[in-house]
Amino acid sequence: MVGTLNETSTDLLRWIPALPLLAACIHGVMLGLLRKQAPRWLVIALSCGAVLGSFVISLYTVATQLIPRAAEDRLLIDEVFTWISAGDFQSQVAFQLDPLSAVMILVVTGVGFLIHIYSIGYMDDDHREDRGFQRFFCYLNLFTFSMLMLVLADNLPLLFLGWEGVGLCSYLLIGFWYADTWNAYCGSKAFILNRIGDFAFLLGLFFLFWALADAGTPTASFRGIEDAFGAIAAQTVSVPAWLASLSGVAEWRLATVIGLCFFVGACGKSAQLPLYVWLPDAMAGPTPVSALIHAATMVTAGVYLVCRMHFLYAEAIGASTVIAWVGGLTAIFAATIAICQNDIKKVLAYSTVSQLGYMFMAAGCGAYTAAVFHLGTHAFFKALLFLGSGAVILAMHHEQDMRKMGGLAKKLPITHGLFLIGVLAIAGVPPLSGFFSKDEILLSVYTSHVAGHQYLYAIGLGTALLTAFYMMRLHALTFWGKSRVAHDVEHHIEEPADTVLVPLWILAGLAIVASIAGIPSAWAELLPFLDADTVAHSNSLANFLSPLFGHHEVALSSSAERTLAGYAVATAATGLFAGWWLYAKKPEIAFVISRLLAPLHKLLENKYYVDEIYQTLLVNPLIWISDRVFYKIIDAGVIDGLGVNGPAKMVRIFALRGLRRFQSGLVQSYILLIILGSCAIVAYLVR
Repeated sequence: MVGTLNETSTDLLRWIPALPLLAACIHGVMLGLLRKQAPRWLVIALSCGAVLGSFVISLYTVATQLIPRAAEDRLLIDEVFTWISAGDFQSQVAFQLDPLSAVMILVVTGVGFLIHIYSIGYMDDDHREDRGFQRFFCYLNLFTFSMLMLVLADNLPLLFLGWEGVGLCSYLLIGFWYADTWNAYCGSKAFILNRIGDFAFLLGLFFLFWALADAGTPTASFRGIEDAFGAIAAQTVSVPAWLASLSGVAEWRLATVIGLCFFVGACGKSAQLPLYVWLPDAMAGPTPVSALIHAATMVTAGVYLVCRMHFLYAEAIGASTVIAWVGGLTAIFAATIAICQNDIKKVLAYSTVSQLGYMFMAAGCGAYTAAVFHLGTHAFFKALLFLGSGAVILAMHHEQDMRKMGGLAKKLPITHGLFLIGVLAIAGVPPLSGFFSKDEILLSVYTSHVAGHQYLYAIGLGTALLTAFYMMRLHALTFWGKSRVAHDVEHHIEEPADTVLVPLWILAGLAIVASIAGIPSAWAELLPFLDADTVAHSNSLANFLSPLFGHHEVALSSSAERTLAGYAVATAATGLFAGWWLYAKKPEIAFVISRLLAPLHKLLENKYYVDEIYQTLLVNPLIWISDRVFYKIIDAGVIDGLGVNGPAKMVRIFALRGLRRFQSGLVQSYILLIILGSCAIVAYLVR
């Protein structure tokens, strides 16, 4: 556990987030104060160099100072200064590097650097007068800094600072093309929905701190919270009557309440039901933004938070069950929507929501290692898919409708091949990384003790089927079949520049080889050239994370594990074959099916009308109340009318009807008043 790790001080960790922050500040000073745009080569060198520097420092620190240590000593601390001090409570600006944060910083800086390189080619044609190129890289650097603050933070207040930072940067990046009203709306939507989750996060933080302070241990650091958590683990709190009627229990464990509050915050950042609706609309931003938000950074923050607070959820069984079920329902729900979407980026967006549901399903079942494993593999193949879709969009002159594509494999053979690797990885085809990480999740759900875990496993298997189907549908509609490309566009289609393709090659390689980090012993023992000791330690990621999460034991034989994996492979193969048959081999059959199931097809194409329901039940009433009550009655009527304009009107009336009488304009009247006033003063002094 984290609290039992022996810490070692270092001064290296502060530089990992500091470099992107420094680059963002330089960009900000040039754009905001000097009003001068730097040459593009300087923008590229500064922004990409900062993230590369963070990656190099991260890799060096993990490889030379963390991994060589004994398992119980894998904790590095970098205390910079005291941030908050009040009585017995102190909160530091301090960073910690343990196995969990090590995985996160390598993913954030590694994938983030590739996205920065990709952005050079993608944003090259942005020559608007608002200094868009430098502003874009400024936001990317600030985003990277915020995410690194979040995953390196030693305590909850500092984590929340990074948490809010990624929320702000998502607003800036999603609405980057702010002249388009829709883009600005999508940025605002993401910002507002995240505030709902952030409010719940703060409630959980306050409840936790209040309980610890009441127990005599006011602390906000993760190690301090874990060490002191036993003192409050058994505490209970009374819940409102409506909650008591739903659960049948009038008092809940405090750990459950805190865990649910944190999870609602995680639902906002990681786009789970019911706060997921901002993420598909985040596609309004440039494609590198979609890859950065959906693959390696913001959406993984909620999963990271739940894994970081694993000691809390170990005591909050009710909250863990909710996490598992919300994750499972989100996974299947988003997968059904993705089946009928026609925008290439929207399909990938709902795929991200679905895959995040997988991660929460694993975390809710206590399989934190499986959740982190899938988080890492998903970062690789989902970044590959998003950046690959961006290459297609560039070649198609920013066309995103798959119905206007087709036959692009001949025009874009390299992009087609690399994109296919991402499709097979996310579908769970062995031996690609997505197979092993998804199989670990399904296995963990199957053997868990969460209520209804058999149904959760069925949901996970069904989601795997749908994932393989809609990803093959996406690939077939885009690259195979007859060309549906507009005539004036088709003759100009060509492979993108090397700055776009090189990151795709690297991500494709990672999507293939990342499985090496998490090969379970049930598969490693089939390799005849491995000895027993190597087989026992084949799942190197699980061994690396074991000081935090322990070893997640699976009560199944190796043959049973492989049988379950066989079911998953058969499911994926079925989905892939169905997608290929309907959209590449016999597209006319897919058309007939969509006509026969027109009501269902329309329901899924319109995303279950969730946005419309929210607009009708929540947004419109809030706008009406804000306008008719808060603005016209309270603001304009009470505050302005009585509080501001009221006293002003009274002064004006008093001046017009009272003081004005003394301003006659007659000199003799003024002289008389002066004489009377002088006499009164003299009389007063004499008396």
